[in-house]
Amino acid sequence: MRIALTGGIAAGKSTVSSRFEELGAGIVDYDMLSRQVVLPGSPALQRIVVAFGPESLNAEGELNRSWMASTVFAPGRGAERRRLESIIHPMVYEEAAKTEASLRRKLGHDGEPCIMVHEIPLFAEVSQSIPFSFEHVISVEAPVDERVSRMLNSRHMSQREAENRVRSQSSSFDREQVADIIIDSSQGLEQMFDYVDRIYKRLMAEDARRATQGVAD
Repeated sequence: MRIALTGGIAAGKSTVSSRFEELGAGIVDYDMLSRQVVLPGSPALQRIVVAFGPESLNAEGELNRSWMASTVFAPGRGAERRRLESIIHPMVYEEAAKTEASLRRKLGHDGEPCIMVHEIPLFAEVSQSIPFSFEHVISVEAPVDERVSRMLNSRHMSQREAENRVRSQSSSFDREQVADIIIDSSQGLEQMFDYVDRIYKRLMAEDARRATQGVAD
């Protein structure tokens, strides 16, 4: 069973994803894959330099993330963000398919129930174009002021940088429109983990039923 896990920046996706992994799910982390596809010498990084100029690289020849963030996430820079996504997203999807196939061989042996969680921060934005189908979509949500506070404290962003990142993404309303399961990360961690555990148990039972029906058919 393939699940999409989404949520705004600093909403708590990674915490929820880690819990699913502890429970036995396979995790396809799109943030990690997006970093891998722009490593020095990669085709994606070469295309980014052509599209955005030499300022997109730092002194070590790596992607200049702070410069790119100020270039593509600032207000009114939607065209630049879409240009960057058109370069990175297809390569991320290709790597996601490879990662999932490897995880399925490792976790889904002998026809046992197997949950694949695709952790996709921008799912609401790419849901119509992403080349995967999902049985369920989970969105992790928290109030904007709490998310901004997390970015200030743990990611050392400025107030403006944090607010720009929030504005550059879909709203909680948009995410909740494409999700069928909502996780409130503003609640206590123990309470949230208990809810995630119950979700995972339910998904595993559903996947087991689907497998049994497939055999019967």
